[in-house]
Amino acid sequence: MMAFLIHNMAPIIFGSMVLLLLLGYPVAFTLAAVGVIFGLIGIELGLLGPTLFQALPDRIWGVMSNETLLAIPFFTFMGLILERSGMAEDLLETIGQLFGPVRGGLAYAVILVGAMLAATTGVVAASVISMGLISLPIMLRYGYDKRLASGVIAASGTLAQIIPPSLVLIIMADQLGRSVGDMYKGAFIPGLVLTGLYMAYVFATTMARPQWAPALPPEARTLREPDGRSGIVSLILLLVAAVAAAVAFEYFHYANKESPLDEKIVITTAVGVFLAFALSVLNRGLKLRLLSVMAERVTFVLIPPLLLIFLVLGTIFLGIATPTEGGAMGATGALILALLRRRLNLGLLRQALESTAKLTAFVVFILVGARVFSLTFYGVDGHKWVEELLIDLPGGQVGFLITVNILVFVLAFFLDFFELSFILVPLLGPVAEKLGIDLIWFGVLLGVNMQTSFMHPPFGFALFFLRSVAPKSVKTTDIYWGAVPFVVIQIIMVALVIAFPRMVTVGLGEQQKIDEDKVHIEIPQDGGGIDIPPPGSEERNDDAPPLITPEK
Repeated sequence: MMAFLIHNMAPIIFGSMVLLLLLGYPVAFTLAAVGVIFGLIGIELGLLGPTLFQALPDRIWGVMSNETLLAIPFFTFMGLILERSGMAEDLLETIGQLFGPVRGGLAYAVILVGAMLAATTGVVAASVISMGLISLPIMLRYGYDKRLASGVIAASGTLAQIIPPSLVLIIMADQLGRSVGDMYKGAFIPGLVLTGLYMAYVFATTMARPQWAPALPPEARTLREPDGRSGIVSLILLLVAAVAAAVAFEYFHYANKESPLDEKIVITTAVGVFLAFALSVLNRGLKLRLLSVMAERVTFVLIPPLLLIFLVLGTIFLGIATPTEGGAMGATGALILALLRRRLNLGLLRQALESTAKLTAFVVFILVGARVFSLTFYGVDGHKWVEELLIDLPGGQVGFLITVNILVFVLAFFLDFFELSFILVPLLGPVAEKLGIDLIWFGVLLGVNMQTSFMHPPFGFALFFLRSVAPKSVKTTDIYWGAVPFVVIQIIMVALVIAFPRMVTVGLGEQQKIDEDKVHIEIPQDGGGIDIPPPGSEERNDDAPPLITPEK
């Protein structure tokens, strides 16, 4: 029995941890308890040294002193302030009016607002609850199918998982030892593609089942001109002017420059946004009546969150700020926006601070527990067991990726993305790197896969969030069946990331590799301008650097 235990200590530790998690014990305490108990067993069996736990203080201090993790409370606070300041409500109402005449218009509005909230809040719960409270009753009132409406809301809320500034991407970068900024750049295009796939599904549904997503009736379209016109033409002309100015700026500014693609996109977009905002302010201030009511409303509602996105993601992408600094600027910007909307008060501030403190403590406790677990697991060579288990899979990289994605997809039925990130990613990352897989690409791929953990019936958290605010007329089965098509879309997105890796790596700079065999160092015979006294001379310069005399 002892010999069996010694030989199979690593799989026993891993299996015990998974079993306790499935039984419902808190993640942080399960990880820490398994690490301590099996650490003591390992010491008793002679597998581990008695000084094993002396390394714990240093490992825990490493968690507490990790400045990258400071981005989590900053982005969480920013999202909660924006969610409670009424930004989501204004966005949903305005974009809903914009797409109102189109079949499925409210569904398109929910998806676009979900993407914008993801880029400004990064918190799934805030996005799903906000859109569930505001848009679900309206969608049901105008005849939307319950399953389609609930599925669109839940899926759009989970875009906060993959669109920067996602919390899971911060944790993924930390666990894989990569830059958060690079992880954000890599996830940007997949996030936009996934948003497009959601909208494509809504479009296909409106073609096949037009009665499931009708257009808004004329009496519900309130943003109209006094003569009854919609004002869409004025908005289109404003957008054309902004895009034309942005393209012209890019052409003249970058004509003779070699600049990264992400810098061009960020700067050019910012120019277009600022121009549209300036025209709207000028039109309102001088009462020129060049813009319609719709154009003005869309501009003044969309520009503030877009400016906040530029303030946070733009400065990170341009290398001006670290993710932690970007999060701090985002939190400050959210407070300013809430103040301008006259929604900032002590009650709102206290709620946001309490929720931020709870979530941050939750993350840090899980990470501390994971450090205790990994100390014992790595001590018994558990990482080598995992490596041997995965690296020899048939199919090489493809076999590894298929196995890992199936494993993550199945475990997502029972574990959320925090637990998956802290338990699985540290074990899978070294194996992926040995197989020659880019870890930024691998992290984004896992992030897309883990997004399904919010949508899996029956334990998806996004489904629980929506159930808590949905009317009684919407059954739980409606929410579950509505989520299924979007889980399939997320699986398709995983396949697309594997099939088209450039979708992730296109925005990342290629690191120049130095061939050490070709490095040639020349040392001048004259000492490089330094007077070298002849042998035996008493002259000596104690401040001079030591010199290497080349062999003749």
